[in-house]
Amino acid sequence: MGCMSNARDMSRAITSRVERCRGGDDPEVLARMDSGWAILGKYQPGPIAGCCMLLPDPVVPSINDLDEPARTRFLLDFALLGDAILMATGAERINYLMLCNIVPELHGHAVPRFAHEDAKLRLMGPFEAYDFGASRVADGAGEDRALCERLRAALR
Repeated sequence: MGCMSNARDMSRAITSRVERCRGGDDPEVLARMDSGWAILGKYQPGPIAGCCMLLPDPVVPSINDLDEPARTRFLLDFALLGDAILMATGAERINYLMLCNIVPELHGHAVPRFAHEDAKLRLMGPFEAYDFGASRVADGAGEDRALCERLRAALR
């Protein structure tokens, strides 16, 4: 499958995920926040497990498509999600990313970074340092259940 067909397949990925969140059909949902949904990210690279996302509801193409109050809510919720990740994982810091290139719908990645990471990798962005596509897929009802419970508790 080429890059263009893969990009087309991803064009509504956030919309599809938000629909699953709304329907209660997503075991990685952590919380309904004022601006949208906090979820455990699809991929969990071992050294930085605890990667989460914030999905807006309703879905928009970019943060620039939100009015000022909605932008404020989204960015505040993004920081609150980062606070919860710090509390639940013991991470040293959070990398916040809103790329919206491959998936052209607003979504924020909140990625924990840890003191135990390889020193060279810690200086890189998480998507450059780790192969997310080859990483373990999150399982909120199984292997990641305890992590999800800690994250949910921290978000309350």
